[in-house]
Amino acid sequence: MIRRAGLLLALTALALPGTALSQTTAAPRLKARTLAQLPLPLPAPYDPSRDAERDVDAALARAKKSGKPLLIDFGANWCVDCRVLAGVLELPEMRTWIARHFELVQVDIGAFDRNLDMPRRFGASSLEAVPAILVVDPRTRRLRNRDDILGMGDARLLQPQQMADWLARWTR
Repeated sequence: MIRRAGLLLALTALALPGTALSQTTAAPRLKARTLAQLPLPLPAPYDPSRDAERDVDAALARAKKSGKPLLIDFGANWCVDCRVLAGVLELPEMRTWIARHFELVQVDIGAFDRNLDMPRRFGASSLEAVPAILVVDPRTRRLRNRDDILGMGDARLLQPQQMADWLARWTR
């Protein structure tokens, strides 16, 4: 989990090389992978030029139409844990499973200077660490994971299957 004070440490770490089953829908069974087997370089999916409000609104509209929960991934490209999580989300079996069960949108928080109040829109407090995951019910606009938005905070310490299992907890 990267906190504001850890920004410089996280930037340094990026330069170094090698750095419960679902209640309703089973997590994908990922090939036995370790984080060391993720493709390098890790994805850098957080685009500071995107209009996060517009992206979230569009994803919420798709979620409401499809009935799938909205999965909002708050992070930054300087954050090691965020990029590890993004790498796991890009694994072919995860990408397919996520598309089947969620409407995903990734939101850049910059250097903790952008989009920090957006979680309040769904009943969460402002962000103090990333990655932060919000799972929003599209009908009620309430968080399904209100007490666990930082569940992927130490993504670099989790195996891909653990991440899949955590996400599966929040499917419909």
